[in-house]
Amino acid sequence: MIIPNVFAQNTGGIVGTITNPLTYGSALGGGLILFFTNILRIFFVVAGMLALLNFMIAGFQYMTAAGDAKALQAAWDRIWQSLLGLILIVGSFALAALFGYLIFGDPGFILNPKIYGPK
Repeated sequence: MIIPNVFAQNTGGIVGTITNPLTYGSALGGGLILFFTNILRIFFVVAGMLALLNFMIAGFQYMTAAGDAKALQAAWDRIWQSLLGLILIVGSFALAALFGYLIFGDPGFILNPKIYGPK
């Protein structure tokens, strides 16, 4: 009795087809690039939310300082650190756009990836 090999011609079969994540989407390793750009976008959002939260806490510290010079200085330090953090976030966003333009010819390539999902 001859048992046919069902998976010899993988036409979808039971498990479907497997694509290499290093070549899916583009010739430059689209799967890995999409993964890292999504991580980068999540980092931008989380950093912005943390900066907003830090501004709110610093504002509360400033309001409750009640004229104490040490507490006022601590609040101003926190405000300046939050502002510096936001400048770093915007600067990294601008650098990502610049590198996307220089390497891929599209400033939004790193910042706005095409996300491939189930069809």
